[in-house]
Amino acid sequence: MKNFTKEKMQRGERTIGTFFELASTNAAEALSYSNLDYIIIDTEHGPYSEDTTQELIRATKGSRLTSFVRIKEVSRAAVLKMLDIGAEGLIIPCIDTVDQVKDLVKWGKYTPVGQRGFFFGRVAGYGFEDFTSPLQDYFDLCNRETMIIPQCETAGSLENIEEIASIDGVDGIFIGPYDLSIALGAPGEFDTDDFKNAINRIIKACEAANKPVMIYAGGMEAARIFLDMGIDSITYSMDLGVLTNSYIDLVEKLINY
Repeated sequence: MKNFTKEKMQRGERTIGTFFELASTNAAEALSYSNLDYIIIDTEHGPYSEDTTQELIRATKGSRLTSFVRIKEVSRAAVLKMLDIGAEGLIIPCIDTVDQVKDLVKWGKYTPVGQRGFFFGRVAGYGFEDFTSPLQDYFDLCNRETMIIPQCETAGSLENIEEIASIDGVDGIFIGPYDLSIALGAPGEFDTDDFKNAINRIIKACEAANKPVMIYAGGMEAARIFLDMGIDSITYSMDLGVLTNSYIDLVEKLINY
């Protein structure tokens, strides 16, 4: 049970992932050969049930591709179920308050960090993995290898970002640039001073807390700009977008050959 993406982040290395929307175990398995560090299975906007998500996670088991899940809501059930089926990290949207993040840690981390409900799910090999005993060692392993990553995409999360990033049990911050730009009153405008200042504030908060900062980038230019600003991890587009753009480019090149 090792989170290879977290390991790279702790070494200060850049990580690259994508949002997973294809809902195919074959696609998830194939991406494990892509040199991506992680996929984010999107249950907030995607039509995924717990059963489907579990199969997608299972398709990456045994590879170095980390399976994160963006949960659909801030609730104990959403946190607990996704961790029990094997998510190596949770991206949590719609954060407004410090108390919400403290609840996430309480639900998502075992004692002594939180109060996660105990269950030997598939992540524990249903209790048959050799790392599940003694129990406190298993708790410590889960706390270390599974990541709780709140999104900063609302005015409330930005206002409280320094305190949120510093909470014990928070393993990083994920920036949702579109929703953040909407919260700042300029939808989709990423070159305003307000937006740039917000990104820099989040980066500084994460640096002070020694936590990685992740962000969604819709294209290569945006990704390069964010990397130049000091972002640690780029979640590049989504699999559907990359696939479709690849075929658009391929068709154009062949037609014009």
